[in-house]
Amino acid sequence: MALKQIHNKFKIFTGALAADKTIGALADQITSFAAEHKIAAKSIGVEYLESAKKLIITLGYREAGADVETYGIKVNTVSLGKINGLESGDVSRLEAAMTDACEKIDNIICHELYITDDGDFLVVFMSRA
Repeated sequence: MALKQIHNKFKIFTGALAADKTIGALADQITSFAAEHKIAAKSIGVEYLESAKKLIITLGYREAGADVETYGIKVNTVSLGKINGLESGDVSRLEAAMTDACEKIDNIICHELYITDDGDFLVVFMSRA
């Protein structure tokens, strides 16, 4: 693992799904936090809490320093739709949908997958701006 990816700071964001089931305005909050605090974003985690109808998003980062390059980020959510057939263990359709989605995003740092309570798959990509 590259030492530049190692991190030990976290910021948590929480809110409701947008009408289109994406993370909506939370994406802007994440990118604003990174810009305002001049951090190096390293990872993102997403959990959808069905019972509360809320997202919890964690941003892993490093603070600016002599050995830390800071940069702008973008956070995009891409709907993959409903992916059937996972019960059999065949994940090839999900892999293909994720690969297709990432071809629209440049400079991806990391991603996270979440599933809504009605079975829609969405992937969040964090990339360099």
